[in-house]
Amino acid sequence: MKQIKDIITDVACRVVGSEMTEVGALALDSRRVEAGTMFFAVVGTATDGHAYIEGAIERGAVAVVCQQLPEQLHDEVCYVVVEDTSAVVGQMASNFYDRPSEQLKLVGITGTNGKTTTVTLLYEMFRALGYRVGLLSTVENRIDGRVVPTSHTTPDPVTLNALLAEMVEVGCDYCFMEVSSHSIVQRRIGGLHFAGALFSNITHDHLDYHKTFAEYIRAKKLFFDELPREAFALVNIDDRNGEVMVQNTRARVSRLSLRSMADFVGRVIEMHLDGMLLRLDGRELWVRFLGRFNAYNLLTVYGAAVLLGADKEEVLRVLSMLSSVNGRFEALRSEDGVTAIVDYAHTPDALQNVIDTINDIRGAGRLTVVVGCGGNRDKTKRPEMAQIAVRGGDNAILTSDNPRGEDPNAILDDMVAGLEPTDRYLRIADRREAIRTAVMLAEAGDVILIAGKGHETYQEVEGVKHHFDDREQVREAFAALRRKAN
Repeated sequence: MKQIKDIITDVACRVVGSEMTEVGALALDSRRVEAGTMFFAVVGTATDGHAYIEGAIERGAVAVVCQQLPEQLHDEVCYVVVEDTSAVVGQMASNFYDRPSEQLKLVGITGTNGKTTTVTLLYEMFRALGYRVGLLSTVENRIDGRVVPTSHTTPDPVTLNALLAEMVEVGCDYCFMEVSSHSIVQRRIGGLHFAGALFSNITHDHLDYHKTFAEYIRAKKLFFDELPREAFALVNIDDRNGEVMVQNTRARVSRLSLRSMADFVGRVIEMHLDGMLLRLDGRELWVRFLGRFNAYNLLTVYGAAVLLGADKEEVLRVLSMLSSVNGRFEALRSEDGVTAIVDYAHTPDALQNVIDTINDIRGAGRLTVVVGCGGNRDKTKRPEMAQIAVRGGDNAILTSDNPRGEDPNAILDDMVAGLEPTDRYLRIADRREAIRTAVMLAEAGDVILIAGKGHETYQEVEGVKHHFDDREQVREAFAALRRKAN
């Protein structure tokens, strides 16, 4: 339990009622209110939380945070009036949970590609170094060794602080988290204290939300603008926006590069189907990863670990032992020599990077690219994704991703609009059938790239999530072909 006077520390507000009121829980959704809850009336794009204040009180709310007082006030309820509810939820949630982000070292990474791989590898790295560690990622959240399901790249502020508080309770020393552009502008990370921030890269994505590329960049930069002076900022300067990110930061800035002089320098020496040889800060090591994009991820992990005080030799030792994240360039091989690679690439830049990597190492075999685009998301990248698939592979199969509320064929129409009449491709809306077709057409030595969904174990159609795992579909297709051959 916390008294309201403690929850509103460092928050500009006006209190109507008793600041001594005790609060036992926080809620952003009135349906989750129970006796003793503080309800936040957030003004959203679709709904206004002020409309649910009365319902929240009926369910037992003892405090309401709002921008406007309701017409009917209840004597037993304390009202906290603020200028913008969404802007204060993070700080109030942090206060409620005893500021957990200040009790461990919290490191966030933002960028278009590489966030999940980087935070997951940092999590595995510091666990291997003997620490208790938390993870907040697109794939899953972890409190030391315990897995907690996730639905957003960055949770809402209440959930986020609750997870961090659990990490503190079990003795976690570090937490590594993805920081999405949505969460930055929606203030989901408000009130958090970051020990460090990482920037991977920024490419075409989320323009359905941010509207312009400039606004997308601004959202990412805001994360670095608000870092405390004692934090570190590590940025990839091979991306021209790396320096932009730290123009106005107060944090200590370090830079990484695979191309030029920097605080942390890496080089790809050799690349094969089972891994690559890297040089990191003058030391050579073999890693079980492929692609320049993964070289950037590993260099970021190395730099962040060193900035957090880890021993360089130990960091290199652990890096050589780590393996790829589920659904990130994950290779599956059939008995007759066909390789299928499942990858989360769902942006033009990520798809191009994966295709380039495969083409660099695949030898004489053909490459078939299976790819789709998500529904109710940035439509402008659809024709570009199709172009990259057709130009980069010997064969391309355009299919569904997560259509969500859109007609899958309408999405495919948008993709095909970017192609020339002479371009060769197959259009198969059923993703299961698309994967089976790719496997059926493949011969020994061929590579199939199945892009877009990676680790996901569902396909969302008309608002309903159906079980669907690209890796399972590949294995089933391989098995069916083997049975047919026998």
